[in-house]
Amino acid sequence: MLKEFKEFIARGNVIDLAVGVIIGSAFTAIVTSLTNNLINPLIGLFLGKIDLSNLVFKVGDATFKYGSFINAIINFLIIAFVVFILVKAINSLLPKKEEADSPETTESILADIRALLKDQDQSNK
Repeated sequence: MLKEFKEFIARGNVIDLAVGVIIGSAFTAIVTSLTNNLINPLIGLFLGKIDLSNLVFKVGDATFKYGSFINAIINFLIIAFVVFILVKAINSLLPKKEEADSPETTESILADIRALLKDQDQSNK
């Protein structure tokens, strides 16, 4: 069982995945800081110097922190945009796969068979 575990861990895609998760979590921390320390104060200037993370409304004893939810949406949009740009850049660097020829139609296959049969019939004469 230990040997199988070592083989599993030694696979390249598992290590790549681990590196991706670590870098992703570090990037998330950077984006969260960007949102909290730069974007929210900028938005707050237009909304009357309001810290978005402190926006709440209460219903009875329940407190709804919709400002924190707005922060999470901003974080998501920034991360999604950066990932989109990275994927687009990587795709432009990689060679494009050649498009496969369109599959032959039934008519073209039958025409090929008919031509082969004609050639075979003429060679038999």
